[in-house]
Amino acid sequence: MNKIHNETHFKELCDWCTHIEPKLEQVIREFDYPPLWYRKPDFATLILTILEQQVSLASAKAAYNKLLEKIKNLTPENLLKLTDQELRACYFSRQKIQYSRTLANEIATGKLNLIELNEMDEAAIRKILIKLKGIGNWTIDMYVLMSLHFSDIFPPGDLATIKAVYELNLVSPESTKDEIVEYMKRFSPNRSVATYILWHYYIQKRRLVLE
Repeated sequence: MNKIHNETHFKELCDWCTHIEPKLEQVIREFDYPPLWYRKPDFATLILTILEQQVSLASAKAAYNKLLEKIKNLTPENLLKLTDQELRACYFSRQKIQYSRTLANEIATGKLNLIELNEMDEAAIRKILIKLKGIGNWTIDMYVLMSLHFSDIFPPGDLATIKAVYELNLVSPESTKDEIVEYMKRFSPNRSVATYILWHYYIQKRRLVLE
């Protein structure tokens, strides 16, 4: 169960990735090392990640902030107290209302214990979360990568990551997503670190501002 331990370890692994693929060294030379992005491994983070599904980060953040205005303490119990109408006023879609309620109910009833979940290995976490409606592999990838810092995660469902692979010419323009997954295996057991470099490139190239 390899994890990224700290900033120093992270930069060492970034250097390791650049030895595997010199084109990634150009990213670090131009934009410096990527941040070691981190989100707390909790209910609030899972809700934010659900909101980020298939929309821009900005619109997801707007919905999340609206929710926090409504309930200062984002717990499963507090979310379940809100009506569908109140959640819609927070820019939740009908589907995301359902997904969020399902997750909140699992935790509130004790069927899902996040403290216990966070101590499991990646395969066990995935097996449990994938059963919940509205939580697919991309959502799980984001959680185990950003919140638990497992070191060998590549999210093929993440559009920014895939675009960065193409833009850096790491694969040919005709390559399929499956071929990209195959290409990324060369970075194992540190695919998460290569993913962070790809995100960094994508964000810096577009001058995106992340909160």
